[in-house]
Amino acid sequence: MRNITLIALLMLSMLLSACGDSNDKNGAVSVESGNLILTTSHGGQGAAWLLPDCAACHSLEVIHADVKQIRSIVRDKGYTTCTGCHGRNGSSESEPRRCSVCHNHSDLPHTPRLQGQHAHTFTVGDTAVLNDDQCVDCHVASDMDGLFEPNRDLTGYPDETQTVTSYGSISEFCLRCHNRDHQQAGFEIIGSSFNDPLIAVEEAFHFIDQHGSVDGSGTRTYAGLRQGYEYRTVVACIDCHAMHGTDNTKLIIDNSLKGVTRLDTSIREVPHSVTISNGDYAQLCVLCHQMKVILDDGDLETGNGLSGVHEVGSDCRICHTHGEAIQAGL
Repeated sequence: MRNITLIALLMLSMLLSACGDSNDKNGAVSVESGNLILTTSHGGQGAAWLLPDCAACHSLEVIHADVKQIRSIVRDKGYTTCTGCHGRNGSSESEPRRCSVCHNHSDLPHTPRLQGQHAHTFTVGDTAVLNDDQCVDCHVASDMDGLFEPNRDLTGYPDETQTVTSYGSISEFCLRCHNRDHQQAGFEIIGSSFNDPLIAVEEAFHFIDQHGSVDGSGTRTYAGLRQGYEYRTVVACIDCHAMHGTDNTKLIIDNSLKGVTRLDTSIREVPHSVTISNGDYAQLCVLCHQMKVILDDGDLETGNGLSGVHEVGSDCRICHTHGEAIQAGL
């Protein structure tokens, strides 16, 4: 009996040696450091690096016991959840990285909102839902702390100098790919014309389409904004475009919860729907714009419960398009 006990203790010692001290918080993987991806130091001095079997060291009975948001998901779905947050531990035998195993309609339906037939799949005209590989193109090493911070939660892509510099805003991340002459390898974009927003948006954003500081005096004919927005506030790309899923083409948000990030919550969280048809963007524009002086039938309800923009039901693109200086662009 004594020999069996000694053997058991020896095996336990070997297991702890491979996995690292179970009481060690292991600074290589922490929300505090912003790094959840396993590194060569995994397991204490790298003893667990390259090992494909998470179960060898981590019991589902105790793992993430203090992370209530995902605890039940991890217990129910098991070790298939590991790689999405922590990478593949350097092992080619590990499960592929999986994000949607947790980020889906049932488990984490609002982070992000994935509803809609159009998403940023990097293929024009594609109506398939986002897959796991596409998630990590933009979020290679998110810290998963519930707060969206561009320089922690978005992949670092080089700028026009081919240097990986910090993002000043979420829109700067978008412009690392959407430009004419410094696109990212593997994500090249071919524009349909010189002024195609897919490639012209970098110039338009800096000089025309900022929706704010370039010419946002608020003194023109149709001045008036809802609470949360003010003239000379630079509007982010994601205020109008939903990356993760929308029923509108061109990734235009289909309800206020998917964009208009600065809008007063009493309006945003109703929520108000957005449907784009034949160039009529009134339901999008009216989320932020509300005339102070009603002109051109600006009191007509757009169909989503709000009014305050002119020419409801007509094609807005005649005057308002990306890169178009008339009426300060779009």
